[in-house]
Amino acid sequence: MSRVCDVCGKGSIVGNLRSHALNATKRRFYPNLQKIRAEINGEVKSIKICVACLKANKVKKVV
Repeated sequence: MSRVCDVCGKGSIVGNLRSHALNATKRRFYPNLQKIRAEINGEVKSIKICVACLKANKVKKVV
């Protein structure tokens, strides 16, 4: 399962995990994705969308 927003394409980014001794090891930051049912071009589809797009009403959510 990919961790990419279906609307804006936001994906994971890479950073460092820092210990108290300032040792740096690689880690990943994932976007806050939610699986919703949305109406796209008149049909209902199940998509993964980041919360930033959901709050900005970029898609019409179907209940």
